[in-house]
Amino acid sequence: MFNGLKRGIVICACAALAVSCMDYGPIEKEDFEIDNIGSGDEVTGKGLFITHEGNFMYGNASLSYYDPERKHVENEIFARANGIKLGDVAQSMIIRDGIGWIVVNNSGVIYAIDINTFKEVGRITGFTSPRYIHFLSDEKAYVTQIWDPRIYIVNPKTYQITGYVETDMDFETGSTEQMVQYDKYVFTNCWSYQNRILVIDTETDKVCDQIVVGIQPTSLVMDKYNKIWTVTDGGYEGSPYGHEAPSLYCIDAATRKIEKQFKFKFGDWPSEVQLNGTRDTLYFINKAVWRLPVTAEKFPVKPFLPYNNTLYYGLTINPVNSEVYIADAIDYVQNGVVLRYSPDGELLDEFFQRPYVAAKVAEGRLRDTWREIVGPAADAETTELRLENHILHVRIRSSILRNELFYQREALGAEINRRSKIRLVNAVIIR
Repeated sequence: MFNGLKRGIVICACAALAVSCMDYGPIEKEDFEIDNIGSGDEVTGKGLFITHEGNFMYGNASLSYYDPERKHVENEIFARANGIKLGDVAQSMIIRDGIGWIVVNNSGVIYAIDINTFKEVGRITGFTSPRYIHFLSDEKAYVTQIWDPRIYIVNPKTYQITGYVETDMDFETGSTEQMVQYDKYVFTNCWSYQNRILVIDTETDKVCDQIVVGIQPTSLVMDKYNKIWTVTDGGYEGSPYGHEAPSLYCIDAATRKIEKQFKFKFGDWPSEVQLNGTRDTLYFINKAVWRLPVTAEKFPVKPFLPYNNTLYYGLTINPVNSEVYIADAIDYVQNGVVLRYSPDGELLDEFFQRPYVAAKVAEGRLRDTWREIVGPAADAETTELRLENHILHVRIRSSILRNELFYQREALGAEINRRSKIRLVNAVIIR
């Protein structure tokens, strides 16, 4: 996630990670001026952009900005700066020369924004399902796709698609993902039902070679020694394309030969391989967060960040000070949380309130909330108030009151959620 990094860092985080949901009607534009990112092209590492995927087909992707010095977050910055929604599934973002390039997968668009004002300066449309963008020059970049075997060639200056890199895959199973470059060659992993890394000659825009690895390589980075690292997830049980234990691979970019392979257990699901700023240390997710020097010959015994009822999803490393940012998706439905750690594993900050903590607090005062809403007399007739799986079961002694409240179930649930400041109740059952 650090390709072409200039002034700021990016984490591509979980579905529904934004602090709040906006009620989109007309959106009033706001003016931002982030003065702590720096000027010119110096890398300060002070700002963190967070892309929120949102929920597929809901069009609720969003973008946040975090200032680690002030420990301050601005949410929904794209919508607030531009008066329009970001779109459907924000897949990735890179920063190059003061411009942030946001790839919105299911909307088939790449937005270019000024990273100081968050305002749109251009967009590229016409994609099938874009995933990542890799710059070859100011006037040429590659865009990978998940449901399209072609890699798109674009001109970032004119915001136009100019051609394609053809592959031998089909539209059903063909996909390309992340990209790294060595000399004139771009390497891209084929994740969807594939087991290879393609090698593209950027002078001819043709696939000239491939490297066979395990089933479904999910990430791709290149370290300081020009070694390419990827993890495979192994597919899934019953897949017609095969199922195997996942692995972490180290590949020499010059010779294109596999030099190391660290095997995981069946059922493991490694992902999100990242490098620190000096590109000599790997970080990746496999339930916990793991750290591995690129020269290591053995896998670490203990994780960098242990699993603690967490659902880690989204990882990035500050290239200046090697601070670690990790997103906890919670359950892919609630708002998530981003955690910031020192290189020694000390928790420095967490932003976005942990929803499960907020839910426990709200659940603990549920009786008080109910009394506030229905009044003391109706509360006195309430013999049971029980929350199970976000369904509130209410037992009322008075038949008259029971009938009255029965027709107000939706309003009661909505008011409880409003007062709790979290979606605590999905339905109310009156008995």
